[in-house]
Formats: sequence, structure tokens, C-alpha cells
Amino acid sequence: MTCLPKSEPLQGKTPRPFLRPQLSRGFTLIEIVIVLMIIGLVTGGSIAAMLLTSSERVLRNASGEVELLAKKARTASILHQTPYAIEFHAGSVRLLPFAEASEFERSTALGNSIGGEAVEQEGPRSIREDIEIDPDITLTVRRWNTTDFITPSENKVPVWRFDPDGLSEPLTVRFETGKSYAMDTYHPLTATIADSELEAN
Repeated sequence: MTCLPKSEPLQGKTPRPFLRPQLSRGFTLIEIVIVLMIIGLVTGGSIAAMLLTSSERVLRNASGEVELLAKKARTASILHQTPYAIEFHAGSVRLLPFAEASEFERSTALGNSIGGEAVEQEGPRSIREDIEIDPDITLTVRRWNTTDFITPSENKVPVWRFDPDGLSEPLTVRFETGKSYAMDTYHPLTATIADSELEAN
């Protein structure tokens, strides 16, 4: 009888158990709903941020254009030594010599004269410029020492005068779109924004 040699025991090794292959598991309905909710929140936040940025940008652009026009009016009045004016119309703002400005508004809200009589302008050197205001923006103007804002219309054209000595009326311009607004108060010595308030919703 032949003897088979004894198999040597495994030293320090344990035999591997038989592993069954695991079936791949799908997502549960709750997991899918949670992921969709997260995607919705992120997308909604992004859209809200874009809209907020959009209204803020529109207001800042309009504010910057009016400030630039005010600086041009002040510079033109000093260089040409004649008064210039900015007219506020519904949907536009216009720079022109004061002698050609609208007759609707030649006094302050309290009835005082705006800087005296109009001065005749010598022809071709005069500066004129118009800027369009975004149709979604409502522009209103508040005169110095008053509380009410004036909305420009066909029969009410507020005139902002700039004199050759560099002075202008301290004026507040308000731009409104939806629930967002920008309000700029101008300095009478520099025709630049002295105080600004912006709320974008």
C-alpha cells in the first residue's frame, strides 16, 4: 500500500472564502429626488444671481451715462463761457446750450429763477448730445431743497443749468426698474456724483 505524503498545513495563511459576485444596485427614488432638488436649487440661485447682476448693470450704465453728460455740460459751459443745460425727457437726456433749452422749466420747484436770463449762443461751436434711457428704466429728478421727484413728460421737462463759473444746481436723479433703483445726488461744484444709493432686487 502506498502512502501519500501528508500535505503540509498552510502556515500563517487562512483559506479564502468563496465570494459570490454582487449584483449592481440602482439608485432609489429618494436619492434621485434629492439630487434633482440640489440641481434645482443651484440652477435657481444662478438664474437669480444673473437677473440681479443684470438689473444692477442696467442701472449703473444709466447712472454713468448721465454723470458723463453732466461733466460734459460743465466743461462746455466753462470753455465756451456760456450757460449749458441738460434736459430730462421721458426716455432720453439731452445736453444743449441753455439758450435753446425748453421753456417749460425755467425755475426751481419753489418758483425761483434758475441762474438768471438765458444767454444767446454763437452757432456752430455749440455742443449737443442726446443719450437714450433704457425703456425699462423710469427716470425721475428731484430739485435742490425739495422732497418730491419730478417725472419728465411732454409738458414737464426739467432743465439742469450749468454756468460758466463751474456751478450747477445740486440735483438728485433716480433710476428705477422693477423693484431695483439707483439714486445719485450731484455736487454743485464738480457736477459729479456726491452721494449714491443702489438697491438691486
